Formats: sequence, C-alpha cells, structure tokens
Amino acid sequence: MAKRLFKDQYDDEEVLLVFRKHPVVMRRGLIYFMIAILLGTVPSFIKPELSYFYAGLGGGFLLGIIVMFPSWVYWYFSVNIMTDQRFIQIVQKGFFKKRYSDINIDQIQSINYEVVGVQETLLGFGTIIIQTYLGDIIINEVHKPQETAKELSLILRDNHHNPDEKSEAEEIAAKVSHERLRQQ
Repeated sequence: MAKRLFKDQYDDEEVLLVFRKHPVVMRRGLIYFMIAILLGTVPSFIKPELSYFYAGLGGGFLLGIIVMFPSWVYWYFSVNIMTDQRFIQIVQKGFFKKRYSDINIDQIQSINYEVVGVQETLLGFGTIIIQTYLGDIIINEVHKPQETAKELSLILRDNHHNPDEKSEAEEIAAKVSHERLRQQ
C-alpha cells in the first residue's frame, strides 16, 4: 500500500499535483507583524536604555508572531490537490472553519487562468478558473497561474479517459485494419 499524502486519499489514487496560494495572502498578517515590532520599541523612547529597547523588541517580535499566526494558518492549510481521479480544494478559514470541495476529474470541462492588475503581474500570482459541469471552481491568488493551469491541463489530458470515446490513434488503427481486410 502506497503512503497516503492526505487524510481522504483512496488506496488506488495517485497524487499528481499539490499547490497552495501565493504567500502574498499573508500580507495583512505581515504588516501587523511589522507594526507589532515597531510598537515594541516604544518603551525605549520613554526610557532610552538598551535593555528597554531589546526587551521591547523581543516583546514586539513575540506579539507579531501571535498576530501573524492566523494568516499563516490560512495560507499553509489551504491546499489544492489534483490526483489521477479527482480535484480536491481545502480552504482553511481561521482555526475552526474548513471548506472541502471534491470533484471527479471526469466532470472538469476546462481550466483557465487570469492575471489582472499591476500587483498580480509584478508578484506573479493570479486566478485559476476550473469550469465543471456543476459550476466554476475559482482559486484566487495562485502562485504562477499560467504554469499551474498548464500542469492541471496536462494532468487532465493524460488522465481523462472516457470509455465511450475512442482516441485518435485507436480510430486510425481501426481504419487501417478495415482497409487491410478490404484489400484481402
């Protein structure tokens, strides 16, 4: 039995791609982190001693980590997984709210992406839209959306097999075989 990479993975399922949002989703937490560090140095303005500065800086750093932790949790535990059988989207909102979406790979119609604006262009993130028979799955703030959408499309192309449809190679082989039988 192969090693499971996530909790709900099937025994016969192979994980082909795992991707997260761009770290830019933590920007608010990072700004609060920097403000907390600056606020930690305020006691050294009241009493200008080196010990007050270092103690305040340490306290500000600790406060900053506490303030940034929810942003990191959202980024780290929100993950998208493409397997050879399905696409799974897990979105963590805070500590006690998680959204789980699971769609069969055969229900995916197309994969598109868009990069809009200066910030998205300069920092290399955008939106991926996965069109399905059930509706669209929109994944915002994906790192390198063009490359990720291409990988998803390749996986979809390589693993999507409808038993009712014959591949081009199968159709050509059938025609050649039919021609050979006719010539005999």
